Amino acid sequence: MEKYLMLLEKISQLILDQMAKADYDSLFNDFVESEFFLIDGDSLLMTYLCEKSLRPEQGLHFFYLVEHYLVDLISKGGQFAIVFFKDAEHAYNNIPEFLPLRMALILHLQHNTNIDVRTDFSGCFSQEWKTFLEDRYPYFLIVSDESLSHLQVHLFNFLIIQSWAAKVNAVLFSGQASDILRLYAYFMPSKYENQMFFQKNEKNIENAYKTLIKQLEECRVLALGHLFGNLKWKNMMEEACETISLLKQLWPEGSDIRQVLCVTSCSLSLSLYHHFLENRSKTTDAQKADIQQVERDCPTLEGVTDWCRLHCLSVAFLLHLPLSQRACTRFITSHWIKDIQTFLTMKKWCDYFILSNIDVFEFWNLNLTHLSDLSDELLLKNIAFYYENENVQGLHLNLGNVIMKDYEHLWDTVSKLVTKIDVGKPFPLRTKQFPFLKKDPSPIKDTSKEKMANLGFIPVSCQVVDKFAGDILKDLPFLTSDDPIVTSLVKQKEFDELVHWHSHRPLSDDYDRTKGHFDEKSRDPRHLRSVQMYHRFQQFYGKSLESVSPKFVIPQAIKPKKNFCEPKSKKIQETKAEKITRENKERLFAKEEQKEEKKWNVLSFSIEEEMKENLNSGIKNLEEFLKSCKSSSVKLRVEMVGITACLRAWKEHCRGVGETTKDLSIAVQMMKRIYSVMEKYPALLQEADRQLIARCLRYLGFEKLASSLHPTQVTGNDIKEKKKNKYSVGIGPARFQLQYMGHYLVRDERKDPDPRVQDFIPDTWQRELLDVVDKNESAVIVAPTSSGKTYASYYCMEKVLREGDDGVVVYVAPTKALVNQVAATVENRFNKNLPNGAALCGVFTRDYRHEALNSQVLITVPACFEILLLAPHRQAWVKRIRYVIFDEVHCLGGEIGAEVWEHLLVMIRCPFLALSATISNPEHLTEWLRSVKQYWKQTDSTMGKNIASSRNASCRASSRQDYLLTKQSYKVRLVLYAERYNDLEKHICSVNNHDISFDHFHPCAALTTDHIEKFGFPTDLTLSPREMIQLYDTMFEFWESWPRAQELCPEEFVHFKNKIVIQKMDTRKYEESLKAELTGWVKSGHVKEARMVLRNLRPPSVVSSENMALMFPHLVEKLRQMEKLPALFFLFKLGAVERSAESVKTFLEIKQQNRRPLKADKEAYDMENKLRKVRKSLETQKTTDKRSQKNPRKVDQSLIHEAEYDSVLRVLEKNLEIPQDCTYADQKAIDAETLQRVYDRVKFSRKGAKLKALAERGIGYHHSSLSAKEKQLVEILFRKGFIRVVTATGTLALGINMPCKSVVFAQNSVYLDALNYRQMSGRAGRRGQDLGGDVYFFDIPLPKIEKLIKSSVPELRGQFPLSISLILRLMCLASKGDDPGDARAKVLSVLKHSLLSFKQPRVLEMLKLYFLFALQFLLKEGYLDQEGNPTGFAGLVSHLHYHEPSNLVFVSFLVRGLFHNLCQPTSKGSKHFSQDVMEKLVLVLANLFGRKYLPAKFQDATLKFYQSKVFLEDLPEDFKAALDEYNTNVIKDFASFLLIVSRLADMKQEHQLPLSKIDFSGKECEDSQLVSHLMSCKEGRVAISPFACLSGNSDGNLLHLETSDHVTLRTVGIDSTRAPVLWPQGIDHQGRRMQLNAYALDFYKHGSLTGLVQDNRMNEGAAYQLLKDFGLTIQSISVSLRELCENEEDNVVLAFEQLSETFFEKFKNI
Repeated sequence: MEKYLMLLEKISQLILDQMAKADYDSLFNDFVESEFFLIDGDSLLMTYLCEKSLRPEQGLHFFYLVEHYLVDLISKGGQFAIVFFKDAEHAYNNIPEFLPLRMALILHLQHNTNIDVRTDFSGCFSQEWKTFLEDRYPYFLIVSDESLSHLQVHLFNFLIIQSWAAKVNAVLFSGQASDILRLYAYFMPSKYENQMFFQKNEKNIENAYKTLIKQLEECRVLALGHLFGNLKWKNMMEEACETISLLKQLWPEGSDIRQVLCVTSCSLSLSLYHHFLENRSKTTDAQKADIQQVERDCPTLEGVTDWCRLHCLSVAFLLHLPLSQRACTRFITSHWIKDIQTFLTMKKWCDYFILSNIDVFEFWNLNLTHLSDLSDELLLKNIAFYYENENVQGLHLNLGNVIMKDYEHLWDTVSKLVTKIDVGKPFPLRTKQFPFLKKDPSPIKDTSKEKMANLGFIPVSCQVVDKFAGDILKDLPFLTSDDPIVTSLVKQKEFDELVHWHSHRPLSDDYDRTKGHFDEKSRDPRHLRSVQMYHRFQQFYGKSLESVSPKFVIPQAIKPKKNFCEPKSKKIQETKAEKITRENKERLFAKEEQKEEKKWNVLSFSIEEEMKENLNSGIKNLEEFLKSCKSSSVKLRVEMVGITACLRAWKEHCRGVGETTKDLSIAVQMMKRIYSVMEKYPALLQEADRQLIARCLRYLGFEKLASSLHPTQVTGNDIKEKKKNKYSVGIGPARFQLQYMGHYLVRDERKDPDPRVQDFIPDTWQRELLDVVDKNESAVIVAPTSSGKTYASYYCMEKVLREGDDGVVVYVAPTKALVNQVAATVENRFNKNLPNGAALCGVFTRDYRHEALNSQVLITVPACFEILLLAPHRQAWVKRIRYVIFDEVHCLGGEIGAEVWEHLLVMIRCPFLALSATISNPEHLTEWLRSVKQYWKQTDSTMGKNIASSRNASCRASSRQDYLLTKQSYKVRLVLYAERYNDLEKHICSVNNHDISFDHFHPCAALTTDHIEKFGFPTDLTLSPREMIQLYDTMFEFWESWPRAQELCPEEFVHFKNKIVIQKMDTRKYEESLKAELTGWVKSGHVKEARMVLRNLRPPSVVSSENMALMFPHLVEKLRQMEKLPALFFLFKLGAVERSAESVKTFLEIKQQNRRPLKADKEAYDMENKLRKVRKSLETQKTTDKRSQKNPRKVDQSLIHEAEYDSVLRVLEKNLEIPQDCTYADQKAIDAETLQRVYDRVKFSRKGAKLKALAERGIGYHHSSLSAKEKQLVEILFRKGFIRVVTATGTLALGINMPCKSVVFAQNSVYLDALNYRQMSGRAGRRGQDLGGDVYFFDIPLPKIEKLIKSSVPELRGQFPLSISLILRLMCLASKGDDPGDARAKVLSVLKHSLLSFKQPRVLEMLKLYFLFALQFLLKEGYLDQEGNPTGFAGLVSHLHYHEPSNLVFVSFLVRGLFHNLCQPTSKGSKHFSQDVMEKLVLVLANLFGRKYLPAKFQDATLKFYQSKVFLEDLPEDFKAALDEYNTNVIKDFASFLLIVSRLADMKQEHQLPLSKIDFSGKECEDSQLVSHLMSCKEGRVAISPFACLSGNSDGNLLHLETSDHVTLRTVGIDSTRAPVLWPQGIDHQGRRMQLNAYALDFYKHGSLTGLVQDNRMNEGAAYQLLKDFGLTIQSISVSLRELCENEEDNVVLAFEQLSETFFEKFKNI
């Protein structure tokens, strides 16, 4: 093994290096959609064996922990298999006590759960394992990085490195954290360099693995030899089988696994121990000197027989004691004595041998239900302690009849199985006084000594508390007024230096502090000019988004007209004025028609001639004319000319090709023209027109269709029968239309215009949306991307703008990029004359704001809108809101900020529109929102009565208020629309010999017969018409006697038969029929045929070993050749997005360089020099001309120089010009001036130069770390068509308007899930530009593609809605709101209406209790008084709410004076602080606000750091002490809260294993005195899981929050993350320290982003964003402190101002 040590070290260091770079991500992403993944079974075993709350040998508790974890994965949508490798078993040879547990775990998961457990692989280098990975292609493997054995760590490392080689990512068990919807973990992707490392060292790695396994096998031989002498492994297995066979004869009726293992293992171990002692007595003379010592070390056979009796008695206890009774077992701290360890080890080997041969019990009634509870060591030690100590001292307790009977039965069986020795009778249990337990001064742990805080709540007198939690207050314990906790709530003692601080002073909120684009009140001409420039650019940006002409909005009367939405009824008599208007219109139309006819007469000859020369080119010109023409009669003439030209071209083509394959594009063009005529102008068709169309159809071979249109007799001049084949397309009309004309099929669109819409004719569902807005109703709208659902938003805005100057529409978008885009669209769409100081459109994000509260249309992000709604003094503005539009409302189920969406939806009183393309349970969401609206209806009714009564009391209300009260609607409609305008077709990219090819992927290929049988076809799995034909043909091929083959044949299908124009809706009916038929096959016993159909539709699976990143530019080039650009390429890592775009640019540059002549560079160099000289001559000439009087000769000389300069410049530009095939930019798409205007905006931005260089090649990238201007450059140029290749992250999919021809998924990721797939792929296919959309999968495994296509979008589920900071902000609103009644109503709505608690009364009660806990915390910390009013530094805590619990700890430090102690200037009276003070201040702030953990194992890495320290130092001692005290107080209160909330637990479930649902409840044993004595610890087990109690855990463990999540009652629904505790460092499950990344402090010291990438292992974009957030936090604190302190010389204020300034100076220099 020594020769491989260096290789093992290399592997270890490689893995450690990747650990530091690992992303800490949610494994199941935002929307509970899981990839198929694997869990290494031995990693799972070791992770939970090392769990801090578990006592060794407490099997049932161990199984509870494992099942708790697995059921958590399953509840979050996890789809996985658990793998136990045979080779991995060898790692336990030196720790055999875990072997039976491992075997029991495998058997339990196989027999008692539905989990897929694989034990058929010898090792991770076996061929079977490699084949399995290729077949199933798991996305990641969860593996441990630590073990109890260093050799097992090497096995884990081998598994990781092999997984990477197979393109399977690795996820660590260490550091995992879970919340309601997600599981977070360290994710180590399979990178190309890791795959190459494996390939280069593959042989050595495999040899090292084999050597390690061989060494482990030798260890087993030694271990067994020491215990069993000459008995080999095979002998042991045979002994076990013989024992089992004998038991089957003794118990023919079968038994329970606990009894079976007990008797077989005891009998086998006693026999083997007897053999062991005999071997010892046969030692040689040389060994006899040691015999006496050996005999003293090992107990006699009688001694171990006594131990076996005790073990049998403990198993008898297990058979009859329910978990509720066992959970009260005394906790014995004594350990087994050393002398008995040999026998105990032997016993564990015997357990293993028995469990390994469990298959011998086949055909025997063996109950395996209780594999999880084979032994209970704590119970066994209790029994041993009683017989060794208490019984000896005279305490004699009976066993009880039932237990005694079972014990005797067990022992009698043992005595029969042990044939070679006499083991004695069942009683007495102890025949020898040999002790088994070590002597301990305190052998029994007293759990009552750990003090808990007083159970009880501090009384709070507040309307909000009474109305929300009043119903449960009567059942809760409250502290009396004289309780020390209540009396201690005196005015907060503040540090002396804080006397000049006004902690009660209201702080400016985030709105005031957010940087404005301009000073909104300034009249300075420069400011006004800047404002004009801003608006001009916004309109320019908006025009790039849509070609809608601006609309001038004129306010109208407040009340809408009656029956506005209904069609106007016809008037009985036309007025004179109306008659004149109508006649004028008719005259104008007739004149326009004459003009167009003349125009066509002029153009017709040239177009007809061009169609003769080149049909496609001529048709393009013809279509251009049709676009500009408005006269239907002229259009018909033009179309008929086109049809005639197509017919002529078709006849000529068919004559020319003879029998060879025909070019059907001409036939398609002809049918396209026929479609247009038949659909648009049927009433204008003349006989001659019909005859011509019929003639065309006959030439195509569609005789029946021709006859149905023009059933005249065929004359001799018509097509003769023998000529039919010559001109026919060779297939039926229906098949032809579906196969070749799918993109042109006529959509079912309404023809009647809607007076409310000028730009287009809306569909029925869109009209419903307009009705919703007209009636002031709310709606949840679910419709595909690009379907036109956003139009309702702009209609809504226009409606409010027309109503007056006071109303406000708020548009809530999930990202800043979308905010900017919508704002530009609004600026471009609407104009309105507004009073001074008012604006039409405003923007508010965390980075900037513009006219936010002065505008009528506010575009914002959720967090900023929440700030406005919760601001007590913004309520007057909030009341102006008439409508709120929520775009991409599915973010309600997102990872970050999801709860904010909830708060907004429940706080707004006005109607809303909630838009999304991807919600799978919109009915549930709508029902929840209706319940919220009912609350507001009742509230408004109550408040309306109050307004009426106050008006009667002479408080006059305005007419506007009266109107709003009467017109408010509480109805919430659900509007669903599922049809995409363009079909999407999917393609798989494969690489063969450096060449990229594409295979069409039929959507049905993603399905299996099992999936169809269980779930049917996914609702959004749609087929294009040609895919329908492909499905029919495949079905016809694989079932020859298919009864419905004729009925479903395209030519015979009822909705296609004899139709000249097949509509899109007809094909949908055909698709439904085919799907129903295939489903019928599966359900009616024709599964084999259905399986063959699905298998035949699958494309070949191609797994390329090439570096796919290097092939990316070739993919782009291939798409260009296929005319599939513009395209969006989605990747999911910021670095990959930028690298991919750069690689394409480099590819084009190399391509250009290779084409350049050899002398071109030298010529360019020479010309640049010449240009420089000419420029210098020109400048000299100009200087001379100024000094001297000009003469004609000198003027001529000057002109010559200028001409020469222009000539050289033109030659140089031509030399450096990018050839057309070396750029993807479309130079004609945008003029040079506009292009320069876009470039100038990013001239000084961080990525501006790079983006410009890429854009010049037609390339761009888009991700969240770009600035707004940088994103806009890419968005504008892409929409203009200049940029045609954009790489992007998923943020682009959230509503950004960037439609394209193709979408490419170019990187696999956990974030590529069903929802994001639909969001992103929806961008493909530009309506009005592209006939269809194409989706390409590049380097995405086939199983993943299938999953994406067949998976439904996951349901939205609620998040935990409350936090300490939120509750403080709500109480501030309720206490200080401008309108107290309105403020309280909003607060109660947030508290009562969480999505999590909807229809879940138990959850709502838990939330009420958590609310009360939060109030207690805020009371004790001095942020609220007993009336619920904010006090102390409540404002500062609220302002920093983004950073809970760091905000609470920061204020705690401030109040204690720690910052004043730290921030001492360089000298007395100075306002400057030393670098040391600044660095210590950053150290403190980094510990609070810059928390990014590194994996625990990374500390073992021997890596060199060049600029950074990487590991963040601990807090300074005084800060650390203060933090410890703060944490202790919080933990005590949270523990008390858990004790109270434990009453909500479902105790029936608490006594079941979470996954297998094996029930351990039952009637308690009352007839045994010994049971009552041993299970006497009933106190201190209130809030602890009964399974955790088996390891001696008690309520005292709640004071150690790092373990509390694994010991608390799981059905309560609360975990330790809800406690506002800030740990100085992270602790993983194994108790290892996880250090914080020092990125913030390191950057402050060296100012290098590169240093963070190199040393701190951070992605550049992510590091930039984190540093920006950290800087904004410092700035926010600095401003807050300045506002709170009136002393301008305060050191803390000055220090924070200096730090904010210096930090941003460094940041700006990046």
